[in-house]
Amino acid sequence: MEGSDVRIVMGAQNCGFGPVSELAAVSRPLHEHERVFVGDGVAAVFARRNPDAFDTVHDIGELSGNARSAMLDDLLRGSDHVVSVMDAELVFRSVVARRPVTMVDSLFGFWKLTRAPAAILDLCTTMPRSHFAAVDRHLSGLSPHERIVAAHLLATHSVVQNFPGVTERAAGLAALGEGFEMHLTGSIIDVEGLHDVARTGEPEYDLLINIGGFKNFLLDFDVNNDYLLLLHQWLPDLLRDWPRFRRVLVCGGPFGENRERTVRAAGGRADCRLLRQRELLHAAASTAHYLMAPGLTALHESLALGRLPLAIHEQHYAHVFTMRALDGTLFGHTGGRFADVVPCHPLPEDDFAGTAALVELAGRVRQDRGLYARYRRTFNERIEQYLSLTPSQRRHGVEELGKLLNGAPIHSVMTELLDTPHAA
Repeated sequence: MEGSDVRIVMGAQNCGFGPVSELAAVSRPLHEHERVFVGDGVAAVFARRNPDAFDTVHDIGELSGNARSAMLDDLLRGSDHVVSVMDAELVFRSVVARRPVTMVDSLFGFWKLTRAPAAILDLCTTMPRSHFAAVDRHLSGLSPHERIVAAHLLATHSVVQNFPGVTERAAGLAALGEGFEMHLTGSIIDVEGLHDVARTGEPEYDLLINIGGFKNFLLDFDVNNDYLLLLHQWLPDLLRDWPRFRRVLVCGGPFGENRERTVRAAGGRADCRLLRQRELLHAAASTAHYLMAPGLTALHESLALGRLPLAIHEQHYAHVFTMRALDGTLFGHTGGRFADVVPCHPLPEDDFAGTAALVELAGRVRQDRGLYARYRRTFNERIEQYLSLTPSQRRHGVEELGKLLNGAPIHSVMTELLDTPHAA
């Protein structure tokens, strides 16, 4: 598939900024092709905020169900290839449209299965392919996580970012004998943007706090937002407790769309803003100290910049999964966790229920003066430990994660797949 007439329809799971920022990382080097984004929610917000990553952006969030389906199906029928980052529906619709589709996934080992992979494969094998409604009914018994695994089995190509547990799951699916083949990659990040990052000049801020897109299947900026309310409660205390942080930048999805704010206390200020992706990379490269919600994309970007960040408390269950998997690393060992504050709080081993429990936990900490005092104290201890790390220790922390998460460059994998005959 060569030339500029190749039309690639692209979409990402509407769950924070991680999936769509990975989609942008896949899209940007493919500028010789026509790159058409379609999606809604925070994924569409990110795409509109970073228009250089796509040639066309279709936000279908305001469309009715029928109009949304009609636009999706029309775009797919006019495509040469489809790229989905963890959006199972886009894969299913691509199969119905008989379009080659690549499923990209940075959380392949995370998806929790309540039924055997062979049973999921049986559903895929017997799935009707006449129209999406029939597919949706046929797969209705699958959980959201199982639908993503089904999308991998149905996709033309499965591209997976390396992480502990990934190769074991891939081996299990390959053992089913239906030709499943996973293409393992390293960091799915904006390599071009990282190369262009300027690290010279006086940094604008003393501390960067990156909370990501935040919004997902449960969390929202004004609903189930106790994490955000706790953050706003804590920021003035951060400025009071750490006089060295006179200028703090807090960036993330909750501060876009005219939601910017500035917090002032004890002579310091915290600017809460939504940055474009490459502006955030510049801030991460130039700011001396970096706190971040433990999302994998932001972590990979930081490592590529040679920076070891400090993980802040979990927003949702995937962050719990990430911190557990990296517990043996310096990053995992130093990171903040709500379990430090309320050790006996039960956390269901489930994406939705676990996330709901974290919302409840953030609310308890915010409203209970004693718990909040413990949160503030333990967070300060984590920050103090992080600041005390020597340059050598930080380099070691970056290197050990780099070895653990290493894989083929995403652009080389995608270029090879797009050039294969059956992807035409």
